[in-house]
Amino acid sequence: MPGCFSRSGWGPSALFDLDAYFETEFREHQDVAAATFAAVKAPFGRLVAESCRALSGGGKLIFFGNGGSAADAQHLATELTVRFSQNRAPIAALALTTDSSALTAIGNDFGFDQLFARQLRALGRRGDVVVGISTSGKSPNVLKALDVAHEIGAVPAAFSGQDGGALVGLADPLILVPSSTTARIQEMHILIGQMLCGAIERQLGLVA
Repeated sequence: MPGCFSRSGWGPSALFDLDAYFETEFREHQDVAAATFAAVKAPFGRLVAESCRALSGGGKLIFFGNGGSAADAQHLATELTVRFSQNRAPIAALALTTDSSALTAIGNDFGFDQLFARQLRALGRRGDVVVGISTSGKSPNVLKALDVAHEIGAVPAAFSGQDGGALVGLADPLILVPSSTTARIQEMHILIGQMLCGAIERQLGLVA
């Protein structure tokens, strides 16, 4: 099947096999899903337990990340504060990626590395669960925020991929997707994140 691009620009390309691409991507997704299933069950269980403990004690979940991970942070916080599987009481969660005034002021005044750490010092509390999302495990602003989580007594959790980078030893629970492909890691992150929302609803007895 012809594609949309050629070497000279826009137009069909005889060099691109769309059917083969489709099959390769799907197979890789399935392989990574199977490997993730085997790898993250235990840390996922700990994350659910820590989240329910925090919420039962009046705490909250705080998500953050860059790029696609910023979108995941907003997505998951919204699933909790609004609804996931059905109508129920709101669950306390927020994303540190949504306030454009805070993001630009912190970036301008303190540097991009402080984007989440500065907000966390203001909004985080002992016992909260802090969830940093970084596919590489090397994002400086995510790492610095998790350092702050340790300082304030919050639970420093994270989602990552590959070998976890600098998140290993810093984040616990650490959801580590065994893949080096960013797209596959992000696919598993949103799957596991939505499973987290569903498990919290059920563990807290908010839905049947």
